[in-house]
Amino acid sequence: MPKVSVEIPQELLNDLDEHVGDEGKFVNRSDAIRASIRKTLDTLDQIDKRHGRVNSSESEDTELESTE
Repeated sequence: MPKVSVEIPQELLNDLDEHVGDEGKFVNRSDAIRASIRKTLDTLDQIDKRHGRVNSSESEDTELESTE
């Protein structure tokens, strides 16, 4: 799995760390960040669909489904 480095404000990192560990929702920071990215991308996909902006590969998938 590729590694990515980012710089984030300390306050944001502190907030993230509150959700990581034995008492948190995530096992580690990487798990929390991956989940956040997935959720953000899903949200952006939903917004694009509402506004009629659909990725060309998604359009092809939809067309295939409708012809089956």
